[in-house]
Amino acid sequence: MKTKHLLVVAAAFCSFGLNAQLKHATTTRYPSYKGLVMSGYQGWFRLPENKIMYPDEKTIRIDMWPDVSEYKQTYPTGLKHADGSVARFFNSADESTVDLHFKWMQEYGVDGVFMQRFFGAAKPESRQDASAIVLKHAFKAASSYERAIAVMYDLSGLPGSGEDCSTLIEDWKYLVDSLGVTNQKGAKTYLHHNGKPLVAIWGIGFPDRPYNIRSIGIERLIDFLKNDPVYGGCSVMLGVPTFWRELNADCVPDPYLHEIIKSADIVLPWTVQRFTPLLHNDMDRYRDVMLGDMKWCRENNVDYVPCITPGFSWHNLSRYEFPDDIKPAGSIPRQGGRFYWQQIATALMSGAEMLYMAMFDEVNEGTAIFKCSDNPPVSEYAQFIGLDGQPSDHYLWLTGEAARMLRKEKPLSIKMPERAKK
Repeated sequence: MKTKHLLVVAAAFCSFGLNAQLKHATTTRYPSYKGLVMSGYQGWFRLPENKIMYPDEKTIRIDMWPDVSEYKQTYPTGLKHADGSVARFFNSADESTVDLHFKWMQEYGVDGVFMQRFFGAAKPESRQDASAIVLKHAFKAASSYERAIAVMYDLSGLPGSGEDCSTLIEDWKYLVDSLGVTNQKGAKTYLHHNGKPLVAIWGIGFPDRPYNIRSIGIERLIDFLKNDPVYGGCSVMLGVPTFWRELNADCVPDPYLHEIIKSADIVLPWTVQRFTPLLHNDMDRYRDVMLGDMKWCRENNVDYVPCITPGFSWHNLSRYEFPDDIKPAGSIPRQGGRFYWQQIATALMSGAEMLYMAMFDEVNEGTAIFKCSDNPPVSEYAQFIGLDGQPSDHYLWLTGEAARMLRKEKPLSIKMPERAKK
């Protein structure tokens, strides 16, 4: 008995010593993703050197136009509204822009965001660029408005050979040491899961990527994030294709993907463009995919978060980048929020414990939930989708309603909620 007691004490002492070495804050306002509604934050709409955002209609690569009436600082574009006034845009690198976005999150009850960190931005020569400025502003604002925040590494930009995930290991050290992402000044709001800082890695298992998931060092990266005595002690969330479980359709047919997912804490299937209100009973298909995914996750001790999107439009971006394959505007229509709410209600009825909204500020693909305009610029070349007559804050308000229903603070409504008339 005495020997056993000493072993327990020694093990506890070693565990304390390991935790004492970690550079993360030991407390946070958000110890678990469960019960939260998070979104993705791009922050890439940054002012060019000529100080003119989108100088002409043929350079437009966005399909929605933001409502800029509340921004402290806006910038001219080469487009005009129907009344002849110059259309203006915000700059993601302005501190006032980021502050306003997090203020909206607090006002409407959006719990927080995952900050997208692209592979290119994680390279040593890029770590001091504008994306780092946006990160600094975001973590400051998250603390000020007590919103959850976490880093999401996006593997977009990772080449097919010559580079692997080792860059991300060094970048995580940089973010922890230089930006203090897991130990903010002021209120500690870095999102944890299972009591540990949560780091997301998006882009595992997609067949249109140049890299092979077996040769990019993903296991080494996950092991580092989980077990490094100084920078580890983290939980990991993986962004994967919709049909990851069956290894078909939009997913690589490689069972190695399942082994990688089993080593993670949360799986996030990417369902943008995979479902539409234009197909009869497509929400039944959405539900069945989720239920099958949840069953697999329970059996393999992995948590599951469904992805929800308000719609999709890729017309102007495709016209700019793929002129031989131009997509229609509003190819997955928002229907005034009904499509968004159908997914929310379906996910909650299926037993979802947390939600991921794609995305907060993504106007390129028409998936933004922040305040957008139903009066975009006029153009004979570019096309913009509107809000179907809804107010600019409609999707922020719906997202807040989803959060309250997720936490059972109010009854789940199958029908899209309506605001009380003032």
